[in-house]
Amino acid sequence: MSIERPVAPNPYDYLPATDSFTVTSEDVTDGAPLKDDQVADRGNTSPQLSWSGAPDGTQSYVVTCFDPDAPTPSGFWHWSLVDIPADVTSLPAGAASGDLPGNAFHVRHDGGAAGFMGAAPPEGDHPHRYFFVVHAVKDATLGVDADASNAVVSFNLAFKTLGRAILHGTYQH
Repeated sequence: MSIERPVAPNPYDYLPATDSFTVTSEDVTDGAPLKDDQVADRGNTSPQLSWSGAPDGTQSYVVTCFDPDAPTPSGFWHWSLVDIPADVTSLPAGAASGDLPGNAFHVRHDGGAAGFMGAAPPEGDHPHRYFFVVHAVKDATLGVDADASNAVVSFNLAFKTLGRAILHGTYQH
């Protein structure tokens, strides 16, 4: 039996408006269930992502994965990869556990480790949405370090983001 809760709104609708650009994936289809590779107790692999059309002035990127449907008031951060160089426009599948481009680094996800944590909603809960977002940043660095919380990353992004490219998948146990 599913736990009934109202579906949370798209959290990015509450942020300051920015330009949008395009993100695509060989692993995530917008609005469709995630592949086993992106599920924590199966593949636990970060998806392939490619992006294009970022706004002029983009100096770096931040890639995040957020589940607003987690049974917490603050959702659940599954991935934050910060300070990706501006000349990088794709990440291969599994990039979160491999060599990172330039001076890019991970901020710990809400499971407590650096890198990507796959989908892991509670058994029997309603379908969760996993927002994979590429943020085009106006500075070469976001101005945080690996000890920052995801809330601090998001706060800095609110003031330094030129554009967002959003793709979301779903998952239910």
